[in-house]
Amino acid sequence: VTVAVRRVNITDAGKENLLDHLSPERYTILPNTAGCFTAEDAVRTCRLARDAGVGNLVKLEVIGDPATLFPDVPATIEAAKTLVAEGFDVLPYITDDIVACLRLQDAGCKAVMPLAAPIGSGLGIRNRYNLKIILEKISIPVIVDAGVGTASDAAEAMEMGCTAVLMNTAIAGARDPLRMAKAMKLGVEAGREAYLAGRIEKRLYATASSPLSDLID
Repeated sequence: VTVAVRRVNITDAGKENLLDHLSPERYTILPNTAGCFTAEDAVRTCRLARDAGVGNLVKLEVIGDPATLFPDVPATIEAAKTLVAEGFDVLPYITDDIVACLRLQDAGCKAVMPLAAPIGSGLGIRNRYNLKIILEKISIPVIVDAGVGTASDAAEAMEMGCTAVLMNTAIAGARDPLRMAKAMKLGVEAGREAYLAGRIEKRLYATASSPLSDLID
């Protein structure tokens, strides 16, 4: 469960604390730096989360544009280098840019999390070709983060070979969040199975599904 440290209390034991309701013994808590617009703020937020006893696993967000919520790529890379050097396991939210993903991999991040579309947009994967290149060139896990709208979007990401899909708005904003959560689970599972099974090649013309040899006259 990913938690926005600047928006939800997990650091002040004197106030209502989310960790009282989501036990770290049962769930892996992934603190994130949502709402941070500088590398310095993001690093400070991660340090606060670790000091609160959540652990070293963090989702790094450094927003560069408040309208689109696209990440600030240079600041994200800068913050990632600092956090890795301090022993954090960093999962950075980043654009679907192979060069940025390679820089983050070289910095020691545990995964890269390219956006499918703007945060909360529900548009699904807007650029399959960029994502395909990232999947081919990156050796650490690739997690689609942001833009998923429904179960077919999740299935598509998993069919392409992504390790996982991170989502919030698609479930929280659905008419029936519990049913949508179930649909997302099934979509992820189906997509992963399809990826492992290996789809058939796409062809322009028909191919008979039964043998053409030894036809009965």
